[in-house]
Amino acid sequence: MHLIGEFLGYLAGICIAVAFLPQTLKTIKDKDVRGLSLISYVIYCTGIISWVLYGFYLGSVQMIVFNAISLIFAGIVLYMIIQHKK
Repeated sequence: MHLIGEFLGYLAGICIAVAFLPQTLKTIKDKDVRGLSLISYVIYCTGIISWVLYGFYLGSVQMIVFNAISLIFAGIVLYMIIQHKK
């Protein structure tokens, strides 16, 4: 049963971490942020930072790594929103 839990943890982490990759690549390519919400990305990045810190508190490598990857992708989009929003 422990192996199933580990597998599900990694599967969930990978899915969440790469979920923002298509949006990140599209935003970098098009530089079109008109449909993206600054407030949503600020809240989302704040939540991810909290998950990373919680992962350090728990000593969970999975939680730290996958949320850090998510933070990088979402942070890039957030940066792009701040740079290109008019």
